[in-house]
Formats: sequence, structure tokens, C-alpha cells
Amino acid sequence: MPVVVESLDREGRGIARVEGKAIFIDGGLPGETVSYASYRRKPNYELASVTAIHDASAARELPRCRHFGVCGGCSMQHLELHSQVAAKQRVLEDSLWHIGKVRPELLLRPIYGLAWGYRHRARLSVRLVPKKGGVLVGFHERKSSFIADMASCEVLPRRISDLIRPLRSLVAGLSLPTRLPQIELAVGEEVTVLVLRILDPLDPSDEDALRGFATQYGIQFWLQRAGPDSAEPFFPADAPPLYYSLPEFGVRIHFRPTDFTQVNHAVNRILVRHAMNLLDPRPGERIADLFCGLGNFSLPIASRGAHVLGVEGNAELVRRAEDNARNNGLAGRARFQVANLFEAPSCAPFGANDGGGFDKLLIDPPRDGAVEVVKALGEGGPRRVVYVSCDPATLARDAEMLVQVKGYRLAAAGVINMFPHTSHIESIALFEK
Repeated sequence: MPVVVESLDREGRGIARVEGKAIFIDGGLPGETVSYASYRRKPNYELASVTAIHDASAARELPRCRHFGVCGGCSMQHLELHSQVAAKQRVLEDSLWHIGKVRPELLLRPIYGLAWGYRHRARLSVRLVPKKGGVLVGFHERKSSFIADMASCEVLPRRISDLIRPLRSLVAGLSLPTRLPQIELAVGEEVTVLVLRILDPLDPSDEDALRGFATQYGIQFWLQRAGPDSAEPFFPADAPPLYYSLPEFGVRIHFRPTDFTQVNHAVNRILVRHAMNLLDPRPGERIADLFCGLGNFSLPIASRGAHVLGVEGNAELVRRAEDNARNNGLAGRARFQVANLFEAPSCAPFGANDGGGFDKLLIDPPRDGAVEVVKALGEGGPRRVVYVSCDPATLARDAEMLVQVKGYRLAAAGVINMFPHTSHIESIALFEK
């Protein structure tokens, strides 16, 4: 039975209703009349896939990637880019209102970047699958633990996409093709690193093969035998260090290939600029940057003359943030400490009631949000909070407390299209007293 798709959900699926029951339809776009086949039925909803499009949306596009629909890396290539961002903005607005019961006074213009070849970080799975011709290297299939049979990827930089087939051949020729489950990609401004997760030692012929591959394709291999911090350079040993730059702030941030960094360097530059415009750090101000990582926001804050305290739960990231501050000549205005910001006692100093706390606050938490930080904010706490979020639901939850309980107003909010062609929503919000 044909149905009309009304809207998109936060996963990029079309939403239709049949006798009051929600049908979430993979591949359906708002305004389209489609037929569908359900693959999961529940009392209140169904999950389905499009089987026919009877009246296509004007925003529908032909997916650029030949693996779209099988590979789970992208979910929205069939929707024109500006319409993708508009859908994400609606999800953000709906989350803020329906979850947090708040609306921003100002909707910020969405932040765009490159639509293709933008992904400078990725984890590619590796598996020997004789039925599919040998070793597969790529992302998982949609709704599956299987690895997509990929020959290219449109969201990876072209030179990395072109390595997928050679990597398949390389791994197939090693002595341990079943003991190398993952290749992690990290692209810096002078070097591209591929981290091989290996479960057994390499033999001499394997090492020779890796050296030859690295020389031929101009990359550096690292080997990871255990957790992320066990990764170490293999070849070439004298490659330039990994870093990305924030030229507007005169900052260069070094990182290890297994450290968390934003996948989209170009959009990250715009995001940092946008965050600094909203935060407006001034010389002499005391500002806290919570969940600071390597100093992505801390160092630009310090470059504007403010004194910043970066707080992060990972001690290794704090050590590298300190190194980055020294290397950029900012150690006098940027200091860092280790604290678990998901526990109330660690959050108390940043929301001081005695007026001796921080003038402003920047928060960039993981998907779980920053509820304990928000709970800790008191009357003498920061007058301005910039919140960078990777999950609209937890942002909305925290926004409700900031506005309804802590006395802030939601001055502005908007989306950042950090991950084009996916349903992932990055956003930024400004709260003021």
C-alpha cells in the first residue's frame, strides 16, 4: 500500500503513518509517495525499506557512491546536501523542544564544509572472506556485522579511497590475514598514518611487504598490538609528526593516530572560529574548557589572551594537551588537569557558588552529555556557556536544566555539518545569564 512520507527521523529514515502507527522507512524522503516492505514489526511502529517510489521528492539525488545502500557508512546520499542540513536542523529544534522544552532565541546559520573526501579519520574493518574473493577492507554493511565489499569510498580523501584495493591485496599476502581485524586511518597535514591492529607478531616477509607498500604509496604504518596507547610507529621511522593547524589562531595541534580528533579538519576550523565568536574570550578572563581533549578549543581561547583551564578524563590526552600548549607558546595561559567530569565532585569547581569560579565555560562532551557539569553550576558560576554537542538528545536534556533550573537563557543554537551524507548531528549552543 503506498504511503506519503511526512518527515525524517534522527537516523535519516522517512516517517509515514498508517492508521496512527509510525512506519520508519529506509530510503524514503519527505513528500514522497512510496511503497514499502517491513522488516520489523512492533505494536507501535514498524521498520521498513522502500520498494517503489511513486512520486519522488525534488530533493532526491542519485547517490554518488556505488556502494550506497549496502555500506553502512552513509545514510543520506540520496538527499540533496542543503536538504540534509535542513533535516538535521529540524531534528535539533525538535529535540530541544520535545525533550528540553526550550527554544533558542536565535537559530544560527548552519556550518557547511566539503561534501566529499572530507573524512580524515576512520576505522576500517578487515576480514578474510573467501566466498567474496579474499580479504575485505571497509565499513560494515547497513544493519549488519558483515563488512561491505568496497572498492572505493567517496567520503574518504581520494588518495585514501584509492588505497582500498591495494590494502586488500597487501593483507591477503601477509602471513596473518585473519589476525589483522582493523586498520585505523589518521590524516595529518604532512603525513597519512595507517595503524594496523595486529593480534600476532609479523614475520620478516610481512615487514618487508609493509615497508614496500609504505614507500610506494607515501604513507606511514604504525602497529597496535593491544590498546590504543600501545600503537607505535613502524615504517618509515622518520616521517613527519601528525598535526592539524588552526591558522586563524596561530595554533598547530599534534596528535597520535589513535587520539580522538574531529574527522573533518576543514569544518573543525570553522567550528572553532564559531565557538570563539560565541564565547568571546577576553584578555584576563578565566575560562574553563571541559572535555578538552588535545586542546582543540583551549589553545584558541588562550591565544585570545584569556587564561584557560582544560579538563579531560584521559591522562594521556592531558599530557599531550600540555605539550601542545608549550609547543605553541601558550603554556603561560593554558593549563590542564585530569578529572572525571561524569562524577559530581569533579565538576563542583567549575560551577562555584562563591563567585570565585570561571567567567565563561566551554563544554564539548561525548554523546553522554554533561549532566553532572550542568548540575554543578551555581549562581556564582560562569555567565556564558558555549556547549558543543554530538547528540541533540543529551544537549536538549542539559539545556532544560540550564534554562529551567540554573537560570540561563538559550540565546542561540545551530547545526554543524561535520559528517555530510550521514545522520550524525553536531551542534553548538550558547547559554547566557
